[in-house]
Amino acid sequence: MSQKSAGPEILKMIELIAKLPGLGPRSARRAALHLLKRKDQLLLPLADALAEAGSRIERCRTCGNFDTLQPCAVCQSDGRDNSVICVVEDVPDLWALERASAFRGRYHVLGGVLSPLDGVEPEDLTIGMLIDRLKGGEVREVIFALSATLDGQITVDYVKDQIEDQGLEVQTTRLAQGVPHGGELDHLDEGTLAAAMRSRR
Repeated sequence: MSQKSAGPEILKMIELIAKLPGLGPRSARRAALHLLKRKDQLLLPLADALAEAGSRIERCRTCGNFDTLQPCAVCQSDGRDNSVICVVEDVPDLWALERASAFRGRYHVLGGVLSPLDGVEPEDLTIGMLIDRLKGGEVREVIFALSATLDGQITVDYVKDQIEDQGLEVQTTRLAQGVPHGGELDHLDEGTLAAAMRSRR
């Protein structure tokens, strides 16, 4: 699709779609064409859903999740363990843990990890909000469920230092890293195998 063959509205649509993660110009053109061919079934309902999401959904001011409620449904949920907070990098990580029913405490979304190379500094994340939550004295354990990367480890170490500097008596733990359920050893990389050995039980 060339500049001359498409009107400004279509070009704007393609330009915006191309800004989504994992989509380049060619994928955006295909997606736009697919939506236009199915205007009534896809394009118009999607436009309505996006408009409603844009007007109603916001970040939870307690944990950082996305929801129409304030605080979010997870934070309002009864029966959760208020003494444990699981710190995640971003909202999809929170959703993944909820889908797995793997955690029944509270969450805190950092909004990323520290990355000197990418210019992500502590003030760019919600570390200060986490420390404020811990100052209430109810939390006894913080579980770090961050990516097993160098930036993830730097972030964990930094937050731990902040907790210690505030004199907060909170236990800090990390998710075990290692062999996935059903995984075969000869298909795993060395880093995963080393982490599995360290996290053995």
